[in-house]
Amino acid sequence: MMGDMTDDTATTTAAMAEAAAAFLAALTPQQRQSVRMPPDDPHRHIWTYLPGDRPGQPVEELTAEQRGLLDDLVRAGSGKDEVTLGAVRVERARRALVLGAVPDADKYWVRIGGEPGAGPWSWRINGHHLAIHVEVRDDRYTVTPHFIGAEPARLPAAAAGLASGYRLLAPEEDLPRALLAAMDPERRAVAVPGDVAPRDILTRFDPVADPAVLPSGIPRGDLDDTQRDLFDQLLRRYLDRAPADYAATCWAEADEAGLETMEFTWLGPLEFGHGHYYCLRGPTLLIEYDNTQDDANHAHSVWRHLTDDWGRDQLREHYQDRHP
Repeated sequence: MMGDMTDDTATTTAAMAEAAAAFLAALTPQQRQSVRMPPDDPHRHIWTYLPGDRPGQPVEELTAEQRGLLDDLVRAGSGKDEVTLGAVRVERARRALVLGAVPDADKYWVRIGGEPGAGPWSWRINGHHLAIHVEVRDDRYTVTPHFIGAEPARLPAAAAGLASGYRLLAPEEDLPRALLAAMDPERRAVAVPGDVAPRDILTRFDPVADPAVLPSGIPRGDLDDTQRDLFDQLLRRYLDRAPADYAATCWAEADEAGLETMEFTWLGPLEFGHGHYYCLRGPTLLIEYDNTQDDANHAHSVWRHLTDDWGRDQLREHYQDRHP
């Protein structure tokens, strides 16, 4: 369970509810029907980050006003860095480089379950390289599974308002490299158990993430102060994809469960331009990053909560509180 409600958490859930209600109010009746997600929907826990259609209301069919209201909802459920909307901009740039012109619309799908601000409710936005799943219950909320990808990871040319060389996930790559560079050979040998990276994140888009599929590495407790600081910066980089109150709760929960036991693992060469992979794995969460496809210029990253993906812990407590 994701901790007790705080004033900041209540503010975040209220902001999301307000933004979701405004978005719904701006939709046509047909769009409102398309965006709705019933509680027993068989696709509720099915997701992917690959290209292709999804259930829900297509974002490309929204007006500019409706799209602006949807962006408000995404911002309300995201960290201040706005890496979520950054994934949309990189995908727009990718399509512009392929098509030779900026696309007219973005290929994403949005769904809303329940009534925002009145009982349990949820929202999600999915598409190529973007998958965010928010569950809200009793002024508490979760944001995982949370996937962000970038193709290209480094833009080869300016496109769609982004500069040549732009890297959406630059800290996600640079921080682990700095951590490895700060290690002595003995620690690095534990942190890097192999020089071949997998072709993708290992948990893929499984409805339930299995931490056992991730390779073992070096525990945070075996690092020195400098290395531990870099480890923490990397972990916080992912948690900060969420609003600050949720990130703080996840950090406190990981700390209570045993932050020192959390492991960092790198697979692949250390040189830039070569396919590489890393993961962070602890008792409460896991994080994966892979950049191997398209000559190591196609990055995938995911954050999973090992008990509270899809708000499962919150749902369990919700019913326990009401039906002891």
